[in-house]
Amino acid sequence: MSTSNPSPDPASDWQLPWSGGCRCGQVRLRISAPPLLSMACHCTGCQTMSASAFSLSLAIPSTGFEVVSGEPVVGGLHGEESHHYFCPHCKSWMFTRTEGLDYFVNLRPSMLDEHAWVAPFVETWTDEKLPWAATSAKHSFGALPAMDAFPALIEAYAREAPGPRRRPDQALSAGRRALLQSGAIGMQMSHSKAPVFSSKAPHAG
Repeated sequence: MSTSNPSPDPASDWQLPWSGGCRCGQVRLRISAPPLLSMACHCTGCQTMSASAFSLSLAIPSTGFEVVSGEPVVGGLHGEESHHYFCPHCKSWMFTRTEGLDYFVNLRPSMLDEHAWVAPFVETWTDEKLPWAATSAKHSFGALPAMDAFPALIEAYAREAPGPRRRPDQALSAGRRALLQSGAIGMQMSHSKAPVFSSKAPHAG
């Protein structure tokens, strides 16, 4: 008889699944995979798009992101690379997808029904931030981080960041470590190809 303990379930560790939606409730979301990273972006584009000092985002694996009701529409820049999705009725900016980087979605965390726990772990484009704007981010970058910085940031977030009703000092569980190391979250670096993160990928918008 085996005496080994089963590995903790990452979904249970993060109190998944999560539900969320826009201001009016026409568009509803379901999140079933742990976030890769939380970010604040201080670029002037995000200041304009969010009508605030910065935008917040949670990078969610696409396999764990689902629109369960309603039909979001593209707004914002209508660019070729980044597609910003809004509720067609209340116009809430809900999430962003980046062309060619289909494995994750940048979710606006305030769309979650319970989002008080979310805090930015990384902040970018601080060179463009408003003079009075400040966050609790542990890692700050004047523009975008170097490409080779992201694997360490993602692992640090998995180890250190508090999720819903989790202690800030809680250790990285075996389940979350296995998820990170397995490459299932799609953040592996390849020696034969360009890094998975391009210069546009981590942008919080």
